[in-house]
Amino acid sequence: MMMMQEPPAAVAMLPLPTAESTGDELFRMGLLYSTGQGGAPLDYVSAHMLFNLAAMRGSVEAKVYRKELSQEMASDEVAEAQRQAREWLVHG
Repeated sequence: MMMMQEPPAAVAMLPLPTAESTGDELFRMGLLYSTGQGGAPLDYVSAHMLFNLAAMRGSVEAKVYRKELSQEMASDEVAEAQRQAREWLVHG
């Protein structure tokens, strides 16, 4: 099976979290941002937010990754990720 290279425009086609996203889906989205793969920019704040939402939806893996990621982030970045997660819960 041949792997296709994603064009730079892939960022616009990244999956976005929806109210229906499962914990596993949110976890996978968080992985993309935490590693900068799949066309996603390397963005720890977005990754932390997604892991936070995934953990709330039952992803045990997301809790582990969120904890590890928070140790690599500045406290203001963690606070911003938590703010974004709360805002997403209200408006998402």
